[in-house]
Parts: sequence; structure tokens; C-alpha cells
Amino acid sequence: MTTIKLHNTRTRKKEVFEPLNKDDVRMYVCGPTVYDRAHLGNARPVVVFDVLYRLLRHVYCADHVTYVRNFTDVDDKINTRAAETGRDISEITAETTQWFLDDMGSLGALEPDQMPRATQYIPQMVEMIEKLISDGHAYAVEGHVLFRVRSYQDYGKLSGRSVDDMVAGARVEVAPYKEDPMDFVLWKPSDDTQPGWDSPWGRGRPGWHIECSAMSYELLGESFDIHGGGNDLMFPHHENEIAQSCCAHPEGKFANFWLHNEMLQVEGKKMSKSLGNFFTVKDLLDQGIPGDVIRFVFLSTHYRKPMDWTAEKAREAERTLRKWYAQAAQGTGTGDPYAPVVTALADDLNTALAISECHQLSLTDDIANLRYTLQFLGLMEDSVPEWVSSSQVDLSSIEVKLMSARETAMQTKDFSEVDRLKTHLADAGVEVRMSKTAVELVPTVNFDPAKLEALK
Repeated sequence: MTTIKLHNTRTRKKEVFEPLNKDDVRMYVCGPTVYDRAHLGNARPVVVFDVLYRLLRHVYCADHVTYVRNFTDVDDKINTRAAETGRDISEITAETTQWFLDDMGSLGALEPDQMPRATQYIPQMVEMIEKLISDGHAYAVEGHVLFRVRSYQDYGKLSGRSVDDMVAGARVEVAPYKEDPMDFVLWKPSDDTQPGWDSPWGRGRPGWHIECSAMSYELLGESFDIHGGGNDLMFPHHENEIAQSCCAHPEGKFANFWLHNEMLQVEGKKMSKSLGNFFTVKDLLDQGIPGDVIRFVFLSTHYRKPMDWTAEKAREAERTLRKWYAQAAQGTGTGDPYAPVVTALADDLNTALAISECHQLSLTDDIANLRYTLQFLGLMEDSVPEWVSSSQVDLSSIEVKLMSARETAMQTKDFSEVDRLKTHLADAGVEVRMSKTAVELVPTVNFDPAKLEALK
């Protein structure tokens, strides 16, 4: 059996992954708050943990792996969006949940085995909060219930901070009813305009952190193998999850391995609406960038390193995938993924090395192996994507024509014919690459061969 090694945030070192039960491997990943389209940064953890999910299924068999990713469908951001639009909250969350699934599916992400919604587990959250109160780890005041952070002695071990350091450096909610500034909300009151449920503390709604603890306990138990998410969730969300889960269920260990992916940048800068470099996955798809290309760019950087999305990386990914898909389309039958690729992923999800191994594989005659390796990475379905197959047109005669026109223009200094040809090619979705000695025409995802008839 393949040995998997993963960097455990909890221990700050790479460890051999040994599941609690190899016949029941369990993973929980924090999912989205559903009030809008998923931006590119939201997609990175989805792709990262989809790769891990595929690896676990390959090593332990699909029937022995359970992957849970939640939807947060009760949150102040959702309430704000409802107030801004005048739409019903349930309508907003249903729509945006489906948007998320559609967009992530476009990136080749498999749907998890369980996708719980927070609003489906309110009774379980109330039950967990009641236990935390009875055991002295939480207290109720003015319709709120708060967790006593200092009642859990290991608080801060995941992020490597002491509670006193957190108080000094953190932006915490100041409230007169708190015993300690670091105490966080488990339950809060709701007014008539906000969603709410009856509870022993009055009508209200859960805090964000208790949601994941209750859902993971109900679906995976008091101890499970892997908990994942972006490193922006390490504190306070994951730190709070650990505290309340371990206090509510001291018989368990909560998550054995913690994995966190680094953040995403765009053209070397933090993604920001003010910088004009903020966009959603749907924005890129609408621009004609295939989901496979977006996924390839993600995989080209190790998950624990900051990832920089650039237009050039997307173009290079598209060129590579066109070549690989054309080769892989010739393979038939069944097969296994290329062993060096599996080995690369088993070494802390080294997707960058896996892509490098695919480059080497593409130089061999093992076409079937390339096909199944790409599918293993989530990069190819059973057939070649339309954006690739529609571009398999011989453009050599037009390349010769453009080369001849340029040679003439160099002598006459009249480049009008060259410009005319290039304009037609661009309109047909063909990228023109010209060097001193050659002309190369590369179809893009917007390629329309019908528009080239006038040039032949």
C-alpha cells in the first residue's frame, strides 16, 4: 500500500498518515458561507482537498473514505445580503449553494460524500452548547452563550499562540457581558428580522464556530482523521473548533491531522476589489478560460506555498493541456495512474512535482497511462473537452500565407495585409505568435473555424 505523508499543522512536521481505521478514513473541510459567487481564493482549498480526496480513494478504496464539507447557511453576511436585496434568506442560500457546486464542478472537483447545511443541525448545536455549559466551559448571559477560552488549557496550540498574546494582538469583540475578552460566542439572540430558533437561552442563532464542531461530530464522530481548510481559518475558527469539541467530547481527539493551504494572489498582489484584480470563478469561466486550465494553474503550486494567478500561467496551462489531451485521446481501455505521480501526491500533496512527472510521461509512448493519470488529477473526463477537440484544425496553410505576407511587408514597409490577416485570426479566436523565422497559430478556447474560411 502507498505510504502517504502529510504536513500536520498541529505538530508542525510531515508525518506518515495512518488512519484511525483504514476501512473508514474520515476527512472534514470547512466549506463556504453561501451569500455570493465563490471567488478564486475560495476555490483553492476545494481543489487542494479534492486532490487529497482522490488520493485517499485511490489508496484506501472509494467505499472506505468519507469526505464532509459543510455549507454555512446562517450567518450575518447572509442576513446583510437579504436586507440589501429584499430577497428571502432561504432563496439566497439555495441559489448560491448551487452556484458553488456548479463552479467547483467546472474545476473538476468531486462532490464530497456529505455536504451538511448548518441550518439542518441546529438541535445538535444546542445540545453541544448545553453540555459545554453544564461542564463549566461556557456561560449564558443576556441571551448569549459564550465559551470560556481559559477553561481549555491547550487553546492556542494549533496556531502556536498563547492566550495572553492573542488578547494583546487580536481584534476581539468588546462586550460588557464577557468574562474575558477572548471568550467567543456559541449562541446569540435574534431579533424579528433575523433567522432564529428556540433555545434554552431564548430565540437566537448559533455562532459560526459551533456549527462545524456539531456537524463534524454528528457525521464523523468524536475523533476523525483529517481536518482541512485555508490557513486564514487557523485562528480563530479552527482554534475555537478544537476547544469546544475537545471540551464537549473529552473522550475523543477531534482531528488527528490538520492541513492548511496558503493564500492566493493575482499577478503578484493580494486579490482586492480596490485593485481591480478581484474576480470569481464564474468570471474566469465566462471569459472563456476552461475549468481544467484554472485547476492546472492551481496544481502547479504546492498547496503550502502562496499561489500567484497570472494570465501568462493560464495561457501556458492551456497550451500544455491541449498537447496532453490530444495525446491522451488516443488511449483506450483501463489503466492506473502513473506511479511517479501517485508517489508525488503521497509526499504531502506535491502537485507541482506531479505536473512535472506528467510532462515526462507525455514524452513517452504510454498514452493510456497519460489518460488515466490526468483523470486521476481531475484534469480530464472520459472524452476530450470541446474546447480542445474543436480546435483540431490544420492551420498550416494560413501560417504559410501570413509568413509570406510578412516577408513582403518587410520589403515594401506596407503591413496592411499582415494586419488584416491578424485581425481575422483574432476574431476567429486564434492567437498569433510570430518570431523572426516562424509563425505559429494557436487556437484559444474561443476558436471558431468557420470564421477562417475567407483566409484559406
